[in-house]
Amino acid sequence: MLQKTYFNWSSGKDSALAFYYMKEKMGIDISALLTSVNTTFDRVSMHGLRKELLYKQVEEIGLPLKLIELPENPSMEEYDMLLKGVVKELVNSGYNHCGFGDIFLEDLRKYREEQLKPFGIECTFPLWKKDTSEIIHEFIDLGFKAIVICTKAELLDESFVGRELDMDFINDLPENVDPCGENGEFHTFCYDGPIFFKPIEFEIGEKTYRSYPNPSEPGKEFGFWFCDLELG
Repeated sequence: MLQKTYFNWSSGKDSALAFYYMKEKMGIDISALLTSVNTTFDRVSMHGLRKELLYKQVEEIGLPLKLIELPENPSMEEYDMLLKGVVKELVNSGYNHCGFGDIFLEDLRKYREEQLKPFGIECTFPLWKKDTSEIIHEFIDLGFKAIVICTKAELLDESFVGRELDMDFINDLPENVDPCGENGEFHTFCYDGPIFFKPIEFEIGEKTYRSYPNPSEPGKEFGFWFCDLELG
């Protein structure tokens, strides 16, 4: 069977490096990107990136984009339903393979594979189980560039958002924060690197704090710092 591959694009560093691995090191021909967006705010889910910057990334990568359009606070049931609707469209277009940028979260990988198995889609995780310190060094050494646009407030305060993802940033991280933010400690916007035709121009905007209900502790909330970016 002919392999037709899409990539689950988050707009951040891990997606960018995993995409690079699949194309340049594994020789996989990727022909589309898939991203979840919050339709209430027109931003990439979790990252808070404006949709126009996502579109600019996709333009500089040179691939078509498919969106999973989510409400502000979707339940898992809503998310699963919307995901399956989009995946069904991809399958109908001949896709049978996809890639992810996950590194070591076993439950997340299992969830992804279980969701896609009924559709006959094979998953590739090119960064799986790699050392996160080595990953972030390789990301920087390859010439990728990214800005930190979201942090989990209980771990990284306002001063960490809006910063360049460089070795100074990595060296400033507390010991309990993964160098790649794989536990959700921080998220990034990748704006330059070997997968782009040219760098994406943007301007750094205001920083804001947002809190959300904690699903694991009813009645409690957890907060995030966001740094807004605007197309330059």
